[in-house]
Amino acid sequence: MTFVRNHAQAILACDFFVVVTAKFQLLYVFAIMEVGTRRIAHFNVTAHPTASWTLQQFREVNTGELTQHFLIHDRDSIYSSDFDSALQAMDLRILKTPFRAPQANAFCERLIGTVRRECPDFLIPLNERHLRGILKEWMTHYNHGRPHSSLGPGLPDPVFGRQRVVAHGHDIPINYHVVANPGGDCITSIN
Repeated sequence: MTFVRNHAQAILACDFFVVVTAKFQLLYVFAIMEVGTRRIAHFNVTAHPTASWTLQQFREVNTGELTQHFLIHDRDSIYSSDFDSALQAMDLRILKTPFRAPQANAFCERLIGTVRRECPDFLIPLNERHLRGILKEWMTHYNHGRPHSSLGPGLPDPVFGRQRVVAHGHDIPINYHVVANPGGDCITSIN
């Protein structure tokens, strides 16, 4: 953990998790995150993960400006020796977690728990395309709008140029009026 804390900005972490559709089809979601910023760098969904499909996901992440030098992954058989050597050719040093030690990849495991609690636990996807759409929308929220307490609280990928609205208490805009009707309900209007 000391190594991870000291080199967090240079580490990627990846893992798979399973989602069940409305027709009880198993779909595998592959996620890659940047440990230092907690930003989800990439995700994709497939019904049949293979080592070549997983390697292709890393090719999509590696646009030539990859600043990370380490990758944490578990010892799943999908991460074959050919897979690891292809990643080493992309200048990524592989850090394999020990056997039966999910806490060794705690950042990615935490991400997967958050995804599960906020998405598939409330929405049952109909198919692979539907799940990909749900996760794409949620990932945008996670990277750009969801504060993370581990970042102080901050955003993994703040949108530059966007004005941040800071509310102080219960400020009501100047041109905002509250009108009560005889039925007891309040009607609001902005002039």
